[in-house]
Amino acid sequence: MNLLQMNKLSVKPWFLILVMAQVICATVATITDVFVFKIGVATLGSIILLIAYSKKLTRVFDIWVVILAFVCSIIGDYFLSLMNGDTAMFMIGIALYLMAHIGYLIFSLLNGKIRWRSTIFITLAFLSFFYFTLFPKITDKTLVLTVLFYLIVSCVSLGASLGIKARPAVKWPYVIGIGLILISDTIISFKEFVKYDSFNYLILPTYYLAQIAITIALYNKNKTYLKEG
Repeated sequence: MNLLQMNKLSVKPWFLILVMAQVICATVATITDVFVFKIGVATLGSIILLIAYSKKLTRVFDIWVVILAFVCSIIGDYFLSLMNGDTAMFMIGIALYLMAHIGYLIFSLLNGKIRWRSTIFITLAFLSFFYFTLFPKITDKTLVLTVLFYLIVSCVSLGASLGIKARPAVKWPYVIGIGLILISDTIISFKEFVKYDSFNYLILPTYYLAQIAITIALYNKNKTYLKEG
């Protein structure tokens, strides 16, 4: 690798600054629950990706899909922050998070293929969790179907992330990010449906760390583009 390639592959100062800003937003949001900081992590993630891919935005459909997933997460945060026990607001929030998961899934499929054995194992484990833990607690049939579909898409999204064909600096932060979202969602399901709140303190940290990990993964993917160029 020559000096020019090494320079292209180095981490840019602006990236480090914006990632640190993500960490600060995540920390403040976790402590204070101020909405502007809650949406700050995904917003900064979108800005990072727009800057990193600014010279090739018309050629990176997979990156746009993730940016749109971040946008869906931001809007979903808005509805859940105003929920106050309102089932309709909760379902809208779930629907937006579902759209985000579909975006993450599409990114994985555009860069690899589903690991079916892992996906089946993960899905069966969570279907068991749903049937024995959540299903008896949810009385609204529409909500049952929504939660079930969300769960299946989330599991498939994780299985697909395991099948991404990319170097480790891209694949594994992305896998970790999707896995952390699934963990955060699982804890939320315990809180909302089972009324078990011992792990509530992990909901926001896992969620924000997921968005940061996904941002880092896609930034590293841009460095791969530079190397190939």
